[in-house]
Amino acid sequence: MTTTQTENHSRENSLTYVLRSPRLLIRESLAGVVTALALVPEIISFSIIAGVDPKVSLVASIVLCLSMSFLGGRPAMVTAAAGSVALVIGPMVHQHGVEYIFPAVLLAGLIQILFGVSGLARMMRYIPLSVMTGFVNALGILIFFAQVPHIWGNNPLVWGLFAFTLAIVLLLPRVFKMVPSPLVAIIVITALCLGMGLSVPTVGESGPMAAGLPGLTELLVPLNLETLRIIWPCALSIGFVGLMESLLTAKLVDELTDTPSSKRRECWGLGLSNIFAGFYGGIAGCAMIGQTMVNVELGKGRTRVSTLVAGLVLLLLVTGLSELMAKIPMVVLAGIMVIVAVKTLNWHSVKPATLKRIPLPETLVMVTTVAVTVATGNLALGVVGGVIFAMILFARRIAHVVRAERTVMDDGQTVRYTVIGPLFFASSNDLFEHFRYADDPQNVVIDLSQAQIWDVSTVAVLDAIENRYQRYECKVQIVGLDIRSSDFHERLSGKI
Repeated sequence: MTTTQTENHSRENSLTYVLRSPRLLIRESLAGVVTALALVPEIISFSIIAGVDPKVSLVASIVLCLSMSFLGGRPAMVTAAAGSVALVIGPMVHQHGVEYIFPAVLLAGLIQILFGVSGLARMMRYIPLSVMTGFVNALGILIFFAQVPHIWGNNPLVWGLFAFTLAIVLLLPRVFKMVPSPLVAIIVITALCLGMGLSVPTVGESGPMAAGLPGLTELLVPLNLETLRIIWPCALSIGFVGLMESLLTAKLVDELTDTPSSKRRECWGLGLSNIFAGFYGGIAGCAMIGQTMVNVELGKGRTRVSTLVAGLVLLLLVTGLSELMAKIPMVVLAGIMVIVAVKTLNWHSVKPATLKRIPLPETLVMVTTVAVTVATGNLALGVVGGVIFAMILFARRIAHVVRAERTVMDDGQTVRYTVIGPLFFASSNDLFEHFRYADDPQNVVIDLSQAQIWDVSTVAVLDAIENRYQRYECKVQIVGLDIRSSDFHERLSGKI
């Protein structure tokens, strides 16, 4: 992308520019409408997982979507009551009751605010590209298989409507781009089913669609140590799972739109929004990756206008148009999400030519991330598993790069070992085997000018080397340490 193209791209993503441009304002608004419609069935299904009334999840999604439109650090990213959060809330609700959701959500929000204020969002830099690729691929797989029950095993009519949905979404943009094709598909398929009296599963069959909004949440449990004991594991899970999914989604949208985001703002904004949702009768949430892809990829939403409109439309659907929303066929929403799943997958990463070029450990990390995510249905667990596996492979890879070059001095009374490479718990254990204790003369010099001490394990290994030489009455001298490594060694040597 040229400099001029980048400037034009950034200008079109500017909120001020969008508000001044009717064409872009319409584009952002229609993207928000499509996103809101795509949110409804997933929110309802996630409420079942969490063990709460669907209205609780819908209200949370309205609050989260509206508040994050102002507070979030990533424009165009959709935040609502997500499945990953429902998964960690569900066990607590089933065991202790829904009354503990409110304090758990408040505590989770505080954790997320502290995470953002302290700048811990910078830890995102430690997630390797292979894990990020696995995250994206696993996301596509989960989105796809979540739609299968709405299509597979149904009558030929559902399959026909599914094919019609795909045709509208994929072919319409070639001749008409003013209105997002997913929105056209929803309107056409719904009107067709209502007009012809076709009997197909609808959104209303997923859960009750009673109109109206609840009031402020009442605290039904005492704020004591017993309550804290019950809620803190769930609150920690909500906090970190929500942050992880939101930050990874923000990074993905950054790459798709070639625009930056504030990860710190995203953290504390999510925390505040979750607290708002908790006070107003809802559960916690985080970035909705599938719906974000609908907004960004299919709707071409780029600013906060798209998510603000999504929140307002969702509010309208819940309060005044709940009966109409309930009549939307599930198959049209499933068809849209199948296309999102296909677009989400990083097909380049699984091409044979790509797999041949990429080192095997990188591919294994990606596969591990996908496998854990698909097996557990939890993107956060998949990312954690991928990162841990990547760390193990990295430590294993560099553990054997340390070498010690042995040089006997001319007088024959001194031997010098020049150690080259990073010294930490994995590599320093190998270092012990590089010395010829029984064959060396009485004076041994260990030169660490081309190495650094990174942890306590290395100090312990150096002490062990000196102790082994003492058996042969050899004198060991360690030289060449930089200031940091020297201070570290002096402070710990002989004391661990």
